[in-house]
Amino acid sequence: MMSTGLIAIDSTILATAVPSVVADLGGFSQFPWLFSIYLLAQAASVPIYGKLADIVGRKPVMLAGIALFLLGSLLCALAPSLVVLIVFRAVQGLGAGAIMPMSMTIVGDIYSVAERARIQGYMASVWGISAVVGPTLGGVFAQFGAWRLIFWINLPLCLLAGWLIIRGFRENLTRTEHRIDVPGAALLTLGATLLILGALEGGQAWAWDSWQSITAFALGGALIVAFLLVEKRAAEPVLPLWVMGRRLLWTTNLISIGVGATLIGLTTYVPTYLQRSIGTAPIVAGLALAALTIGWPIAAGFSGRVYLRLGFRTCVLIGGVFAVLGTVALSLAAPHPSVWIVALTCFVVGLGLGLIASPSLIAAQASVAWGERGVVTGANMFGRSIGSALGVAVLGAIANAVLRGRPEGDATAIVEASGAVFWAGAVAAAAVLVVSLVMPQVRVQEEA
Repeated sequence: MMSTGLIAIDSTILATAVPSVVADLGGFSQFPWLFSIYLLAQAASVPIYGKLADIVGRKPVMLAGIALFLLGSLLCALAPSLVVLIVFRAVQGLGAGAIMPMSMTIVGDIYSVAERARIQGYMASVWGISAVVGPTLGGVFAQFGAWRLIFWINLPLCLLAGWLIIRGFRENLTRTEHRIDVPGAALLTLGATLLILGALEGGQAWAWDSWQSITAFALGGALIVAFLLVEKRAAEPVLPLWVMGRRLLWTTNLISIGVGATLIGLTTYVPTYLQRSIGTAPIVAGLALAALTIGWPIAAGFSGRVYLRLGFRTCVLIGGVFAVLGTVALSLAAPHPSVWIVALTCFVVGLGLGLIASPSLIAAQASVAWGERGVVTGANMFGRSIGSALGVAVLGAIANAVLRGRPEGDATAIVEASGAVFWAGAVAAAAVLVVSLVMPQVRVQEEA
């Protein structure tokens, strides 16, 4: 939970301080890269860390991730310009790419299937707390002109997290000879980076039909094809093709993509919708969104009772119904902005995602042995990152299409664009529900 907290707080604390950062370092047009480069580095590295964890163990990979995150935070705190800060944010992202999947994998290792829902509820509560603490701290640091504290504060937290892992987590690993799939890792990293880059920046930094966009997608796709060919022959592939061949695994990975897209749509657009439509204060808009991260851990903690009695698929289906109801209600209410309605619908969506995300991941983890759990967890987290990247691209294109030609600051235009984005989020939630119908029904079989 301490390690997860590093990533959770970092995902929310910087956004409120961007104006202060830009005022100090300049480069307003470049500031979106503070977030894009972090997401790129995190998403592209997740599958590799998952495979490494199955080879060398979870502990060294987790500690390496914490060390990278600490180093990136230190460098960011000392950055003399925005360009340098962006580069060092990539180092932070590489650390985050190890920490998140390792946290989930370790939970899968040390807790039984019956216990994991409760523990995943605790893990989700970290995100709920961070949704309130992060923006508040960022705003306070920015208000006093001390935005670098956003990164300095990570140093003692990283040291504490590392110390807790070293002291409290022990794993028994049988040392055997392994062959690292270097070509596969390189092709996957480069291919995924280009595809995610194209999705993140298409329609933003460059037009969808520009040479940059075409090159990113074409080259990224070619590298992924080459990666698949290499993996067929690799002795120990970094992302074994059986992960995409088992119905339970590919359905849970698709569900994770849908969760990422739904989540990014709400977290990105709900605060802006409330602030720019009816002038809601940033802290109030943030608290309305925080209702989602309150509902999530509540449902995640309760989900164990559901899947123990009814099975994983039924639990995910129930969550899908809640997610669809919440997103559709938010979309229908969008023309009439209300903080209370937004908070209520976000809470319902949070309940749905809590019944989807943790149980689908636990189902995937429970279907494999220890030596495959890191890969499976990494693939699931990778799916969520891909969903977030695609969500940012598609939802951004939808919002821009509605706003094009409208006066800047037009509240009616903001309401219309937000409504369109929320409907797209409802489609993503519906897609999760449809995939859940295809997911095989798996009853819990307690592990020895």
